[in-house]
Amino acid sequence: MAKKLPLHTKIVLGLLLGVIWALFSSYLGFSTFTINYLLPFGTIFINLLKLIAIPLVLFSIITGITGLKDISALGRIGAKTIAIYLSTTIIAITVGLVLVNTLSPGKHIDNEQRIINRISYELWVKQTPGMSVIDQQHFLTDPKFESYVADAQRKMEFDQSSDLVRSNLQTVEKQKTSRPLDWIVDMVPSNIFNSLSSGLMLQIIFFAVFFGVTIVLLPKEKMTYVIGFCDGANDIFIKMVDLVMKAAPLFVFALLAGKLAEMAGNDPSRLVEIFKALGFYSIVVVLGLAIMVFVIYPGIVSAVISRKTKMGYFESLRYFLKGIRPAQLLAFSTSSSAATLPITMECVRDNLKVDEEVSSFVLPIGATVNMDGTSLYQGVAVVFLAQFHFIDLTIAQQMAILLTATLASIGSAAVPSAGLIMLIIVLESVGLNPAWIAIIFPIDRILDMCRTVVNVTGDAAVSVIVAQSENRLHLKEES
Repeated sequence: MAKKLPLHTKIVLGLLLGVIWALFSSYLGFSTFTINYLLPFGTIFINLLKLIAIPLVLFSIITGITGLKDISALGRIGAKTIAIYLSTTIIAITVGLVLVNTLSPGKHIDNEQRIINRISYELWVKQTPGMSVIDQQHFLTDPKFESYVADAQRKMEFDQSSDLVRSNLQTVEKQKTSRPLDWIVDMVPSNIFNSLSSGLMLQIIFFAVFFGVTIVLLPKEKMTYVIGFCDGANDIFIKMVDLVMKAAPLFVFALLAGKLAEMAGNDPSRLVEIFKALGFYSIVVVLGLAIMVFVIYPGIVSAVISRKTKMGYFESLRYFLKGIRPAQLLAFSTSSSAATLPITMECVRDNLKVDEEVSSFVLPIGATVNMDGTSLYQGVAVVFLAQFHFIDLTIAQQMAILLTATLASIGSAAVPSAGLIMLIIVLESVGLNPAWIAIIFPIDRILDMCRTVVNVTGDAAVSVIVAQSENRLHLKEES
């Protein structure tokens, strides 16, 4: 009897077939068919995962808390979780900044174009109240660059005219009116049903923790049926994940084929041109993300696992990467750590053997506040755009990027391309033109897929680290 292919292999095949189909349909001129008749199934897949994610988070947190023998462990787990998430975010941004400064992707273009870019930046500074040139160079008033001014003016006007830029700037302006402690206020829901319908994860987590702790504080004999209901509901949603995953390879094929068809239209060379135009930038971002996924996270987790068991370092490395692989592949296809959350929870619980009491608390928080891939990309993008415009950022300015990107990544929504909005905040923090997001937008969807893999892998790694520190990591040693 032929051995069945494992799920992650089927998902890889679905991804590959999706790419082939997108290129094939684009070449033959029926991308519209792909977008109209295949992409909707990919959208259904994401909707199903999000449908499961919200109640799964709610009931798994409640179940995890009611199963705790020591309720004080909850505060300890929460403090460790936040501290480690902040640490990995700082590591990710540092990796990105080191790479972008070492490889200098923004300098690998024609020098004349960089001069035009630089003058367009100075023109923007000149017409923007409160702005000043952030270095000591002044190309605009230099007579030898006078012939570039007209082209620079056109470039600046083009950058500012983008609908993408205007809509995201409006979103950022609304966020600027908020008060310093509004994020704490926003964590506490006034209507849990509204929080559930809107997918406000932090509010759902707050309610679940509050609800679970209250159950524990009441007499157990009175709470038997409530606990039983929550346990049963949790099992139901876990089973829903299993059912949806049976069709995951087909859904992934439809999703990736549709998204690539949207980018390529009926001209497959458009994908090639996008990569050529932003090639060096893309390579640096992907290299940084790969270092996080294949070096930093597995390295830390392998050190933890090898201390816990008789597994060697490299065996532990393989154990972790193999265990989280299905979630990584789905993260790549959906570009949403929130949509991938049910699969991440399943992988961490069943494959990495983290107690549900830990994973059900750590992972939902991670899907909301841990955006290591997003923050790494923001660090690389800001320095790249500065280099692209002939601007040299100082160490102090790059430290400001590290701080702002860390805070911005916490506020970044766990949905596709939300990082673009946060990138505007980081650009503004060092006095750069937020309209420059339009320059890197053409490649953003592909890079978003890659950085979501980092986000999900980071969530799983932190779950293992926290579980190990709480003696709640029950590894099944490989022979």
